[in-house]
Amino acid sequence: MIDQWQEKAELTQLCRVLEVSRSGFYAARRRWHATPAICATGVHLQAAFAASGGNYGSRRLCAALRTQGLTLGRHRVRRLMKHHGLRARWKRKFTATTNSAHALPVADNVLDRQFQPAAVDRAWAADITYIRTRSGWLYLAAVIDLFSRKIVGWAMAPSMPAELVCAALQMAIAARQPQPGLLMHSDRGSQYASEAHRSLLAEHGLVASMSRKGNCWDNAVMERFFLNLKMERVWQRNYANHAEAVNDITDYLVNFYNPIRLHSTLGYRSPNDYEKAAAA
Repeated sequence: MIDQWQEKAELTQLCRVLEVSRSGFYAARRRWHATPAICATGVHLQAAFAASGGNYGSRRLCAALRTQGLTLGRHRVRRLMKHHGLRARWKRKFTATTNSAHALPVADNVLDRQFQPAAVDRAWAADITYIRTRSGWLYLAAVIDLFSRKIVGWAMAPSMPAELVCAALQMAIAARQPQPGLLMHSDRGSQYASEAHRSLLAEHGLVASMSRKGNCWDNAVMERFFLNLKMERVWQRNYANHAEAVNDITDYLVNFYNPIRLHSTLGYRSPNDYEKAAAA
């Protein structure tokens, strides 16, 4: 009893010194020991962020939550991201893979930065990029449909001869069966100017288009895709060998980029959903 009285007396003196009431002290102590309430919105936000591989910023998270029936403002999403320590893991690295110092035939820039054709399989773009592994470089050639931003063909190899870009294009042709007249845009690298690639275009009636020399903006959609791929997957990995990189990049394309990833250009829809909506 004496100990309790002494404790209360000391508490009263402490509260007087700190200029707080005893009731306020007890209320603060209850709050301190109370189990924090679970925020359902925060749980959904963290799940959407995890589903994106930790890559979505506030804009895409807003769109992802909207598909679940949750309408949140971007500022609230930002506050929740900060509260839960969610931050997109992005960084930039660049290296050149284009060799335009050759005497091969070069096509005109027919596309002329018209990156939004009226329908699927009207205009494709292609390019090559590099992937670092602990066993050496791996090169990725890809073909994108400019209407839906869907990757329709790709190929990977430890070197980048003309056969690499031809393999990516052949995959796209086999998957999409385009009509003659489709515009096939690329940079003016030796692989795309090669006889093998030109013959493949001619065989299927595809029209060649090439960027102007030293102008990466003429193929900006492919440049952006490669940047997204590296920010969202490649730079977050440390591939031991080529096979590991091939499997992981294929997983990104097949299981995330084409069916799930939200594109601002497409009204925050995935390439697959955008094509389905257009077909309907």
